[in-house]
Amino acid sequence: MVHDQIVNVFMLRFANIEMLWLLSTIPVFIVAYIFYTRRKRRQLEEFGDRELVESLMPNASRVRPAVKFSIVMVALALLITAAARPQFGQTEHSEKRQGIEAIVALDISNSMLAEDVAPNRLDRAKQMLSKLMDNMVDDKVGLVVFAGDAFVQLPITCDYVSAKMFLNSISPNLIKTQGTAIGQALSTSIRCFGEQSDASRAIILITDGENHEDDAVAVAQRAKEAGIKVLVVGIGKPEGTPIPIPGTNDYIKDRQGNVVVSKLNEEMCREIAQAGGGIYVRCDNTNTATKAIQKELDTLATQEIETQVFTDYNEQYQSFALIALLLLIIDFFIFNRKNKALSRLDIFGEEKLNGQSPIEN
Repeated sequence: MVHDQIVNVFMLRFANIEMLWLLSTIPVFIVAYIFYTRRKRRQLEEFGDRELVESLMPNASRVRPAVKFSIVMVALALLITAAARPQFGQTEHSEKRQGIEAIVALDISNSMLAEDVAPNRLDRAKQMLSKLMDNMVDDKVGLVVFAGDAFVQLPITCDYVSAKMFLNSISPNLIKTQGTAIGQALSTSIRCFGEQSDASRAIILITDGENHEDDAVAVAQRAKEAGIKVLVVGIGKPEGTPIPIPGTNDYIKDRQGNVVVSKLNEEMCREIAQAGGGIYVRCDNTNTATKAIQKELDTLATQEIETQVFTDYNEQYQSFALIALLLLIIDFFIFNRKNKALSRLDIFGEEKLNGQSPIEN
């Protein structure tokens, strides 16, 4: 999404700063005008005797064309400035947001490449999470990825666009250490929540539960005691399937050369969910898991989670456009030649120009 660029210039802000580049055309117009008037003056001097030519054009004016040109240039500068959307002053207001805080702990170990759900476990998990984010409005979401290690992929945020962007970039290559450190992932997720909040909190753990390495049940119990509900999504099938090697037609093998069969460890997933005070649901090729998790999130009480202060800048382009319009109206009523009815007013001081009659129109 290209957003409007905001630039500070001595307390003046422009929402479309790139439009100001058009101001560089004004010097070009000025140079062209000077060249035109000098060329016209030379042509008149070549036409005949100056005094005779002046007597033949008593209503010609040297000042009026220059005044009209100046007015047009100023109006053009004002219109360009208006197009750049100048903004002065500011107003502040507070907005209260209500929702839940959720951290997604996503397993990205190699076993998540198994294809017992389409297109594979990891991509199916991404699809499910994307649908969950589509239903979020005032909720906060963060993303933790794990295999043998765990780290924060995205700190907790309300920016769902960034969340989806990070989600789409996830692959097993992010973590070199293989394994399924669920306990470490849950501990990292708990730390992501930061300071105590009145908002309801939940960890959405998505894993196949295979090669479980640490005491995830104890960490889930600790999360429950901290007021954090642990929802577990098991992805895959208990009967298992081989793990393909990306870019080849082969499968991952163990040290003895046997094809590794990855199985969903539902028993472990249920134990973690029970210890964390949440639910366990298995993700397949339907939307059952998505609906179950969404329903559980909807039951969580929504409390105020954030008060944001927004600054609105007052648009001032109307003033510039109005002044430009007035100048153009004035220019319309100024004639290139002298008006006999108004000549006695000598508005432009033409009679004082050394007592000479102008020769340009």
